[in-house]
Amino acid sequence: MNILLAKPRGFCAGVDRAIDIVELALELYGAPVFMKHEIVHNTHVVQHLVAKGAIFVEDLAEVPDGAVTVFSAHGVPPSLRKEALAKRLRVIDATCPLVTRVHLEAQRFAREGYEILLVGHRGHVEMVGTLGEAPAVTTLVHDLAEARTVQVSNPDKVVVLSQTTLSIDDVADIMQVLRARFPKLTTPPKGDICYATTNRQAAVKDLAARCNVVLVVGSTTSSNANRLREVAEKSGSRAYMVNGPDEVLAAWFEGVQTVGITSGASTPEDIFAKVVQRVQSLGGGTPKDLETLQESVWFAMPPDLLQAANAAKVGQTIIDKHAIHQHTKMRVQ
Repeated sequence: MNILLAKPRGFCAGVDRAIDIVELALELYGAPVFMKHEIVHNTHVVQHLVAKGAIFVEDLAEVPDGAVTVFSAHGVPPSLRKEALAKRLRVIDATCPLVTRVHLEAQRFAREGYEILLVGHRGHVEMVGTLGEAPAVTTLVHDLAEARTVQVSNPDKVVVLSQTTLSIDDVADIMQVLRARFPKLTTPPKGDICYATTNRQAAVKDLAARCNVVLVVGSTTSSNANRLREVAEKSGSRAYMVNGPDEVLAAWFEGVQTVGITSGASTPEDIFAKVVQRVQSLGGGTPKDLETLQESVWFAMPPDLLQAANAAKVGQTIIDKHAIHQHTKMRVQ
């Protein structure tokens, strides 16, 4: 049985940055460091950080006044920032810069008098944050059915924004409906779906075209990993999502000539490697990369955190890593 590995796959720049922020905060301030929501949606990452002294909470009321607190990569609404200020929390913001861009778009369009249609999954933590920027003028559009029925007060001044981790094809279908209903619909200069989501979905389409079965390594809570499984299925392959090697079943590969394996943007590479090894143990050959495109994106760390770590002479490995990236990858702030 042939094994093809999608490339790109795994950690995106936003996830890599968020994990480094927590690791550096733990080295600088010591345990515990509190985090509002899971820093990223992957159980292995969460368990790793908990073992180092991180504490994940859903309610800031659980955080002692003045404690070091990290906001997750998914972003938070302004109301949460006010609550953190009232509790005098030492906040470190790990929001992905591409999520922050959507927040800033929501603020700008609201100031300019637009109604905002926000395409995304109801209840997802990223949507909670973005909705909170301009709740009075924002309506969530969850799917095609809602795109066909959503109402606005002024069809001439409507803008559409989206969650960063959606299926590109699903958003395209929703956009077609919204443009037909609102011919003067405005969109931001750049699409809101992030580069990593776009690239990984393109890679999994390429993979699925060559494979009978596709495995997506990721946690069930990960939006981008779930979308990869859906994209693989729509591309004609049987697809399964697994969180680790123990979830891989031998029955999936009966009569299969080629299996493809990819991973979500919050999945550690070591977990991916263990899944690959499991498939090899079930009759797979030597894995080969299927490189659809190359990525060269890096997001800068919070300057205050880096300066404090430098002054305290801690976290040198992380500091050096980002110093290297600054000279070798595209810097996005």
